Amino acid sequence: FPTKDLVTITYSKFGLIELKNSILDDSLEIVRRRVDEVGTKEPTILRRGNDRILIELPGLDDPNRIKNLLGKTANLTFRLISEEEDDFGSELLFFEDDTTQLRVSKRVVMSGDNLTNARPRFDNLNNETVVSFTLDRVGAKKFGRVTTKNIGKKLAIIMDNKIISAPVIRDAILGGNGQISGNFTFQSATDFALLLRSGALPAPLNIIEERTVGPDLGEDSIKAGAISLAIGFLLVIGYMLFKYKLLGIIADLALIVNLILLLGILTILEATLTLPGIAGIILTVGMAVDANVLIFERIKEEMKTEKSNIHAFDMGYKRAQSAILDANITTLISAIILFFLGSGPVKGFAVTLGIGICTTLFCAYFFARHLSSIYVMKNKDKQIII
Repeated sequence: FPTKDLVTITYSKFGLIELKNSILDDSLEIVRRRVDEVGTKEPTILRRGNDRILIELPGLDDPNRIKNLLGKTANLTFRLISEEEDDFGSELLFFEDDTTQLRVSKRVVMSGDNLTNARPRFDNLNNETVVSFTLDRVGAKKFGRVTTKNIGKKLAIIMDNKIISAPVIRDAILGGNGQISGNFTFQSATDFALLLRSGALPAPLNIIEERTVGPDLGEDSIKAGAISLAIGFLLVIGYMLFKYKLLGIIADLALIVNLILLLGILTILEATLTLPGIAGIILTVGMAVDANVLIFERIKEEMKTEKSNIHAFDMGYKRAQSAILDANITTLISAIILFFLGSGPVKGFAVTLGIGICTTLFCAYFFARHLSSIYVMKNKDKQIII
């Protein structure tokens, strides 16, 4: 055609920037889903510049597995095997082992966008590990139509231009469920299902830098955090002893039990001790003391009007309860919001804080109150100094 009859359409600079930002934001979300499903503890996934993503994974046992998961685009397609050798609308694709190839139609009958779920499972009939998948309503209609019209033909299941398997369509699949077999181990089937669930990356990711940081580098920070926790803990114990005498000992015992319970629950959850986690523990110490201070000050006020020590202590605990519950429940709500909206270290802080609130309430109203009751019952006719 003459040059004057050609129309050239190009993106504006603003359009290119918006497109790149959209691709990077989508990639960031998909990477976060993949990393979260692996079960890494407190990952940090951040955007760096215009075309980079920073990923920090503490306590990682198998870096190669993560690299394999992040390096795959995970673009899944279903295409029919071409029966003609010189078919113009087809191409040759290799299997994953790069030794066998098949001629596959270029027409995509269904993509991975129609998948709603994928799980690894063991097929007892064929004694092999497979990946079962579920399709959405549109995907189920497409799959049912294709399998109905092409019974007896082969359907290639392709991931990133590599054929995973090419089974023969024996019956129409109308229920929206299917399975993929391809000489999987259970680990590879789990990773394959994870890739399908997290979705395809809008652009391939290239690892341009990889660093492994030993525990010695973060050890100084953890030691500094532990020292600050110990100093704060000792100062709180000293203040409670000075201010409330014998009842201060009860509060200190409750504080020690609180820390033991908190660390025990974190150990059961296999939590990694990080600086935000230590900050959550320090905050828990302060909140635990705050609860006891409110109770003891309320008891002081009740003892000015009540003649019975037992009744004064009982009313002190009851009337301080609403203030303590209000303060801890609002903090717990904040911790829940941080957990669901935050990521990485923020989630770790939220978990530690949430568990600390629960152990604080337990120790204040079960452990400390029980010890206080024993002390008051033994001194019910004596003057109790607070």
